[in-house]
Amino acid sequence: MFDRMERMEDDLSQALNSVSLEQKDSKMDTFGLYVVTWNVATAEPPDDVNSLLQLSSPKKPDLYVIGLQEVKAAPLKFVTDLAFEDSWSHLFMNTLAPLGYIKVSSIRMQGLLLLFFSKLEHVPFIRDIQVTYTRTGLYGYWGNKGGVSIRLSFYGHMLCFLNCHLTAHMNYASQRVDEFQYILDAQTFDTKNTPRILDHKVVLWFGDLNFRIEDHGMLFVRNCITSQRYNLLWPKDQLTMMKPKEATLRKFEEGPLDFQPTYKFDLNSDNYDTRVQKTWFGFNGKKRKPAWCDRILWRVKPNSSPSDDTNEDGQNQEDTKKQLEEQHKDEFPLKLSQEYYTSKMEYGISDHKPVIGIFRLELRKMFEMPLVQMCAEGEWSADFDALITYSLLQSFTSSSWDWIGLYKVGFKCFSDYVTYTWVKDDQVSFTDELFQVYVNKDEIPVLGGECVLCYYSSNLQCIVGISQPFKVQESRVVIEEGLLPENINGLDETIAS
Repeated sequence: MFDRMERMEDDLSQALNSVSLEQKDSKMDTFGLYVVTWNVATAEPPDDVNSLLQLSSPKKPDLYVIGLQEVKAAPLKFVTDLAFEDSWSHLFMNTLAPLGYIKVSSIRMQGLLLLFFSKLEHVPFIRDIQVTYTRTGLYGYWGNKGGVSIRLSFYGHMLCFLNCHLTAHMNYASQRVDEFQYILDAQTFDTKNTPRILDHKVVLWFGDLNFRIEDHGMLFVRNCITSQRYNLLWPKDQLTMMKPKEATLRKFEEGPLDFQPTYKFDLNSDNYDTRVQKTWFGFNGKKRKPAWCDRILWRVKPNSSPSDDTNEDGQNQEDTKKQLEEQHKDEFPLKLSQEYYTSKMEYGISDHKPVIGIFRLELRKMFEMPLVQMCAEGEWSADFDALITYSLLQSFTSSSWDWIGLYKVGFKCFSDYVTYTWVKDDQVSFTDELFQVYVNKDEIPVLGGECVLCYYSSNLQCIVGISQPFKVQESRVVIEEGLLPENINGLDETIAS
């Protein structure tokens, strides 16, 4: 145990000595960011989403951001989903967890759902997580339309993801822009430097934005789609048309619409709206014209220019602040580029097809170390109390509500722990640099397995340190007594006797 503690002290010393070197390192790191938007039209999830997430690709993204609209929100089901996770969240977590991703954050507002997944290795570097929502349906009193967002710090760079469902129908393009502006104005975060969405270094805006194709008739639109001459439709796409007129829209970029419009399809087919729609008094309703309703746009905040205003000393304090911020931005640059933008035509459970955007995120990390380093001491099994040793690699405000969770490798989200221990209440020893806490043997899984330890900061509301995977041994009592898994509930009585 003492050898392990000495090694941790050496690691700590090396880590602290490397802090100054980090600032001088000019290396840019590259991350894959995979964005999905899909209006699921109250349907239950498909059997699998492997194709949607391109899981057969040899190179997996580092981050998945998944925005859904019109998730089924019947009152009883909505209450159940809030308590136990909805079926869509379960599907994505069950699919991605075995591949080493965990759900870092999510937010649900009635039919709007936003999920953020990360590879486990990045989780200790994802901080400042906040979520919020804005209703725009029924004059802001109903959540069937609006926006939900997740904002966070990724290696020190502030990112914001905004999933919107804007008002429908051809004649409401201006209202859609007004709703978007209202969402940007209404959503605020409890932070000094990035209180609003557009203050973030990167903003991803996506969803069922409901912009339509104007002027062209149904026959012309369908002929362009059949011949794959999508460019003939771009000048009449409402979002494209309104960009030059709206300053807010001009701030956002979008890749070329080199895929067929994603709305409106017959269910379980690739045919556009062939139904005979009955309306009042038996008249046939108008078929929906195809449109690119489902979109993914992005914005990288430009560097601000120093002001020319001066005071008696030749430069005012505001200018100095801006120049310092400019130097900071140059020291830690960030670039975002889109590598792929398309629809996934094979999914037919909705009248919308899902849209995916794959991005390349390049940045210089503002920090390389997690806040906490920890390890499992000695052999772990349900036959003995266990010890955890941890150290603080950087100063942060710890709390008596901080805890360390024991997780099975492949866990799905922060709450998917096997057990946990309070870092203050269960502390057994400490030095100036190293701390130890114990875990009661009755809380350790008797059948063992591959596990990791995660330190959760109550103040920061995120995981700030993860151990290397380690093996929890199967309980010797289980082996000696021949207890089967179905009889495992009797283990406590067996140990006590």
